[in-house]
Amino acid sequence: MPIHTASIILMDSSLVQTLTAPILVIGGLGLAFGLILAFASKVFEVWVDPRVEQITEALPGANCGACGMPGCAGYADAIVHQGVDINKCAPGGAALVGKIAAIMGTDAVVTDKMIAVPFCSSGGYNNTNWKYAYQGIETCKAAVNISDGPNTCSWGCIGYNDCKAACPFDAIIINEHGMRIVDAEKCTACGACVRACPRGIFHLVPERRHVYIKCSSQDKGPLAKQNCGNHRPCIGCGLCSKKCPVQAITVENNLARIDYAKCINCGLCATVCPTKAILDTIAGTQKKAEIIPELCIGCTICAKNCPVKAITGEVKQLHTINQDTCIGCEICVAKCPKKAIKMV
Repeated sequence: MPIHTASIILMDSSLVQTLTAPILVIGGLGLAFGLILAFASKVFEVWVDPRVEQITEALPGANCGACGMPGCAGYADAIVHQGVDINKCAPGGAALVGKIAAIMGTDAVVTDKMIAVPFCSSGGYNNTNWKYAYQGIETCKAAVNISDGPNTCSWGCIGYNDCKAACPFDAIIINEHGMRIVDAEKCTACGACVRACPRGIFHLVPERRHVYIKCSSQDKGPLAKQNCGNHRPCIGCGLCSKKCPVQAITVENNLARIDYAKCINCGLCATVCPTKAILDTIAGTQKKAEIIPELCIGCTICAKNCPVKAITGEVKQLHTINQDTCIGCEICVAKCPKKAIKMV
C-alpha cells in the first residue's frame, strides 16, 4: 500500500473517532430530553372537553360579545364548564340553540329574537336642537363630556354615530333626516350599539313587539317640549299607562316605559299619546279576531276579557266581534276554551 494512501486511512479513522463521541452525546441528550418531554406531556396534560371544540365550530365566529363572554371560544367553554345558558348567542339564533342542545344533550330553550331600537325620535345631527356649535372630536362619547353635550335635550341622540361605528354587522343606517335606523334583518342584538351609546338610547326589544316609546327624556313635560322642539317627546302624562289593557306601561321619572313581557302589540297606547311619542309600526295592519260559529258555545269568557268591549253576545248564544272596535290583541283567542276564535 502506498504511503500516502495509508496516511489518508489513518486520518479518516482518527476523524471518525473524534466525531463519534459528540454524536453519541448529542444523540443521547436528544433521547433523554425527548423522554422527559413525553413524560411531562402526560403528567401535565390539559384535557379539553371535545364538546367545547364542537360548540366552538358550531358558533358563528362573530366574536361580538353579545353572550357576555370573551369571544365564541370563551362562550363555548363557559357553556360546558360553567353551565351558562345555551341561548345567549344572538347571531346564531334558534338554529344554533338546537345544535348546542344536541351537543350538550339538553333541551333547546329558544327565546325571542331581539333587535336594537333607538328610543329617540328627535336625535341625529340634522334633526335636533343645538345649544352651541361643537367643534371637537366627532364622537358622541367625546361630545357628551362638554357641558353635557351640544344638543338641548341632554337625553337625546347627539348624532356622531358611535352606534353605527360599533355595529359589527352594518345594521345601522342614517336616513335622509339624520336619524339612526336599525335594519332588523341585519341586526343580531349583539348589544354593541347599546354599549357604545353614552346616553343609553338603544335598547334590545323582542322582534315580535312593534310598539316603542321613541323618547328617553326624563325632563318634565314643558321642558321636554322646549328641548325637543317640534318633535315628539314623552311628557310623562300617564295616559298610555291608564289605557294599556295589560298594565304593560309604567311611568317613572317623567318617562313611560313598556314591559315587553306583558305587551300584546295592541297599540292602544299610541292612539292616546298626546305628543305622538309612541310609535306603532304595524298600526292599521293588525289582524282582527273572528268567531268560528260552529265552535262558539256562548260561554261569554271572550267578552268578559276583551279590553275594548268589542265582543257581544248572550249566554249560550253565538257571539259577534265588532271589527271596527277590535284592536287585534288576541286576548280572546288565548282565553277561549273551545278555540272558537281566529285571527284574520
